[in-house]
Amino acid sequence: MTRSGDHTPDLHIPVLLGPVMDVLCPAHGEVFVDGTFGAGGYTRAVLDAASCRVIAIDRDPNAIAAGDWLVQSSADRLTLVQGRFSQMEQIAADAGLANVDGIVLDVGVSSMQLDQGERGFSFMRDGPLDMRMEQQGTSAADVVNEFEERDLRHIIGVLGEEKRAFAIAKAITKRRKLEPFTRTLDLAALIEATLGRPPKFKGPSIHPATRTFQALRIYVNAELRELAEALAAAERLLAPGGRLAIVTFHSLEDRIVKRFLHQRSGRAARASRHAPQVAEPDPSFEDLARGGVVADESETASNPRARSARLRAGRRTEAEPHPFALEDFGREVTLC
Repeated sequence: MTRSGDHTPDLHIPVLLGPVMDVLCPAHGEVFVDGTFGAGGYTRAVLDAASCRVIAIDRDPNAIAAGDWLVQSSADRLTLVQGRFSQMEQIAADAGLANVDGIVLDVGVSSMQLDQGERGFSFMRDGPLDMRMEQQGTSAADVVNEFEERDLRHIIGVLGEEKRAFAIAKAITKRRKLEPFTRTLDLAALIEATLGRPPKFKGPSIHPATRTFQALRIYVNAELRELAEALAAAERLLAPGGRLAIVTFHSLEDRIVKRFLHQRSGRAARASRHAPQVAEPDPSFEDLARGGVVADESETASNPRARSARLRAGRRTEAEPHPFALEDFGREVTLC
């Protein structure tokens, strides 16, 4: 869409933009990585804030194509790359950069993807059961139609935190024997029929398919593994004093980021005093937002998606990066 009288696309205002910009604090000559370009909201805000450079990354080829207008209007200050944010070190190196001054990650599915029924992310819009950000590889339909019942139960239970994963997995495997799942609303209807809707008198409730769709999307795109690897890449890529801002939208993502910043800022739980002493690495980050930052009432009123958002942030110290192991980020990460 464009505004009447010009050729600038209507900008999606990203969640927690003010607090994110307070963390990044762009200055003249600095270089930033936007690991989740999406509709370009954070990138444009950084470019507008100072005469700096942005390397923006997105897995979705549609987002890259839609962002060409911003590349053209940025006077060579924006490089837009299709890829994964876990690859940010190589992408920065390809752009001639050994380190950067700031990194922002808006984790999870974008509003654009949810709004496009044909992408298959939403249980509220009919479309193919796809959910692939990169539009290639294993789709949600492949998972639903081909995985063993026990694997579906594990994916839905762990990645969706769905208490009734057993019932959903059983219903899926029973139904697919008669007809495979190909559409989003078909799967959503089965889940609703299996779980039912909570009584309205119990207050606001989420759709019964919410957690299952979340689980499938996370699994198909290996989102939690990508997040863990991106955090470690950011630790290596940020220059001393560099700022890291991460916006998450559900508890699995937030726990990974919280655990990372606790470990890297020296606040992780210590071993028993009776255990052998092990030298701890020096803190590689200063935690800038202990407990996280959430949206205020005015933002949640204008953007309901902001209600579940939480910003965590850190400033890079001069210490060496800590050793990286996926197992340190929790079992959810290794499942992906």
